[in-house]
Amino acid sequence: MRAPYGLNILDNCLTCPVRGEHLFCNLSVQAGQRLNEIKSTAVYPKGAMLFIEGQQPRGVFVLCTGKVKLSTTSRDGKTIITKISEPGDILGLNAVVSNRPYEVTAEMMEPGQANFIPRDSLMHLLKEFPEASLKVAQQLSRNYYCAYEEIRTLGLAVSPSEKFAKLLLAWSSKSAAEDGSAQVKLTLTHEEVAEMIGTTRETVSRLFSEFKKKQLMQLKGATLVIRSRPALEKIVQS
Repeated sequence: MRAPYGLNILDNCLTCPVRGEHLFCNLSVQAGQRLNEIKSTAVYPKGAMLFIEGQQPRGVFVLCTGKVKLSTTSRDGKTIITKISEPGDILGLNAVVSNRPYEVTAEMMEPGQANFIPRDSLMHLLKEFPEASLKVAQQLSRNYYCAYEEIRTLGLAVSPSEKFAKLLLAWSSKSAAEDGSAQVKLTLTHEEVAEMIGTTRETVSRLFSEFKKKQLMQLKGATLVIRSRPALEKIVQS
């Protein structure tokens, strides 16, 4: 079914063509049917807020298409992006399971679809289907690992160059070629990159220039070409 922004609505989890690629979505027929009954589908524009940091958890969002920026803000207004979520991720899961306020703000980075599952309905699904509980436990474990890696990047990296190199390596991990090069679609502004590595926009702009001069990367429109992952790894290890 066609929807605004040229998207194809995935309104049935059992017939979703990428169901098997995503952790939580890859349920048995019985559990998948129950999921269909309790979720509601919606398309969101770029900039839409799925939930806001500090808000009481009303449910989770299973991202079907698009990307979502998860961020947290300090009292003095400093923002850190904790993760860029992609299709298959369950957003708001930590807060819903613990029944504590959402710890981050979830903002759509581009038009996309998400399925909303109310908290009470999700809890009943987990009680009825142990396999769904296992999927949630695995997702929570992944969330912990991502948070751990974020702390390592922000806390242990000694320089902005090292943090930036780590970020580029993470972006290119899925698209690396045999020669060590990779291509990544760049959807973040310099300000957002700064919020990911805990520095300023001016520093990020300088890093882009430096890495291009050293021929570590180049920009072709919205495509970021990483020339050599081994060279970036040397920066991280130095």
